[in-house]
Amino acid sequence: MKKLPQIKHIVCVASGKGGVGKSTTAVNLAVALRQLGCSVGLLDADIYGPSVPLMMGIAPGTRPEVREQRLLVPIEAHGVECISMGVLVDARAAMVWRAPMVISAFNQILTDTAWSELDFLIVDMPPGTGDIQLSLAQSVEVTGAVIVTTPQDVALADARKGIEMFQKVGVPILGIVENMAIHVCSQCGHSEAIFGSEGGSRLAAEYGGEVIGRLPLDIQIREKTDSGDPVVASSTDSAVARAYAELAENVGSAAAHVAALRAEAPKISISDD
Repeated sequence: MKKLPQIKHIVCVASGKGGVGKSTTAVNLAVALRQLGCSVGLLDADIYGPSVPLMMGIAPGTRPEVREQRLLVPIEAHGVECISMGVLVDARAAMVWRAPMVISAFNQILTDTAWSELDFLIVDMPPGTGDIQLSLAQSVEVTGAVIVTTPQDVALADARKGIEMFQKVGVPILGIVENMAIHVCSQCGHSEAIFGSEGGSRLAAEYGGEVIGRLPLDIQIREKTDSGDPVVASSTDSAVARAYAELAENVGSAAAHVAALRAEAPKISISDD
């Protein structure tokens, strides 16, 4: 297993299915951690459908500098070091690749990127429980996974598969993020749980974990993300931004707890004596 010694914590943001706001959560989490004073990198692991360049406002056609003929220099946006397949190929290019090529590309951008000394590397995972997830767990020591779900049963069913997969490969679950948990009408102030309620809590209880973030269904999040100006960076005093800030604090605490447990674990050595 390769080490990335300059990175303190590798945290993957994952989901069992697409459409639950995983990438939006990863982007805003990365920026929120940066605002807390952490040094942060953001790796877009979705080879087929990279979205980090658009969400982070990286201008189309921007390419990373190549150092020593092989190392990719990450592109900085909103104070976060970013790398993605989306900055290595044309934005309209379809990655019609089989699994071995995808794994090779992912491993290259993970280990051949010239990351700085980072407190956190946030990895925006592709949906599902496939090759990239397995390759990440086998390639580097992952601090833990953040599972993003919406409250309805169909999303929870797939989130369970994600949790089961990470448990099988020995990656701790840092917590559950319940996205689109509540919608507050901008006209009348009425609150409504459009996708149901307490789904994340039920899932966390089932696996002995906890909900470390509840994020609203808010048009600001979509508008700011589409414009490349994440709501955490552009509306710092809003309730939405505060929800992401709380998530970032909880992720930081959970990652520190996992690191402390690993440091305390006994070391077993075998000799011929």
